[in-house]
Amino acid sequence: MTRIAIGVDLGGTNLRVAVVDDSGKLLEAITTETAVARGRESVVDEMCAAVERLSERHGRAENPIAGIGIGVPGIIDMDRGMVRESPNLPGWHDFPVRDAIEKRLRTHVLLENDANAAAFGEQWMGAGKDSGFDGLCMITLGTGVGGGLVLGGKVHHGMTGMAAELGHTTVYADGHRCKCGNRGCLEEYASATAVQRMAVEAVSAGIAPELQKAMAANSELTAHQIYQLAQRGDLPSRVIYDKLGTALGIALAAWINALNLPMYVIGGGVSGAWDAFAPAMMKEIKSRSFVYRATNSDPDTRKKTIVARAVLGGDAGLLGAARLAMLAAH
Repeated sequence: MTRIAIGVDLGGTNLRVAVVDDSGKLLEAITTETAVARGRESVVDEMCAAVERLSERHGRAENPIAGIGIGVPGIIDMDRGMVRESPNLPGWHDFPVRDAIEKRLRTHVLLENDANAAAFGEQWMGAGKDSGFDGLCMITLGTGVGGGLVLGGKVHHGMTGMAAELGHTTVYADGHRCKCGNRGCLEEYASATAVQRMAVEAVSAGIAPELQKAMAANSELTAHQIYQLAQRGDLPSRVIYDKLGTALGIALAAWINALNLPMYVIGGGVSGAWDAFAPAMMKEIKSRSFVYRATNSDPDTRKKTIVARAVLGGDAGLLGAARLAMLAAH
């Protein structure tokens, strides 16, 4: 019998809910705007309504929905099913979201950090699918920088569920101030927000005329638009992505030396600029990680360290959350 579960990817902008079967096929998905301004109860109502619609269409008495997995940005208390803190979901501080949803839907709900869910999705059906590996490290480059670890086929949560806060790895000791209170965090150099900030800095310094023109036409210049300028040969835009790749390479070299995992997967919206930042990233990894150099000189191809792009895009979190719900209900 084919088992099915529902995966939810709850972002600060969009809410995605999908039915997934145990072969990794996404049967149906619903996408709506996350109406955070209307309050958390409104978001929960919207989520539950989408889950109920999908359950009615795909659940059967002989093959019911196995469970619901929800990926949420921020710090999660796994034991209590609580969102402790989420910068993308204002008003959700210490919100027991699992209990609120289980009470409404009367079924098992698994709450997970969204980057962990994405990492598990890539391990199951994405970059790690045919690798033969049971572990990987995933870095998500989006509005911020997130991370997830899969070790021995399971998400690694750490003592309190806060493992793999990779965006707050220090890459420059006296670098830009991060909202976490530290200086020089990777998130301040490798996120979409960081790309936009570096573009503003370049324009303010008077060294980026093409970026200045683009900003005059569109004050909300996106990281993707800056990437497009880099692709057209604009030097200041290329420098921004070189800086991103350098910072990411410094961090990855440290993680490779520390973890010695077989695969490191880079996803999130900014990963679409792979060809703009990957050369600088790989240069730093090769220069700084003796573990990378040692493994990649090994004639046994099974023992090489792989650094690769994620392949599932926005579906990684949905698939991972649904799969985790299936396994928890097994």
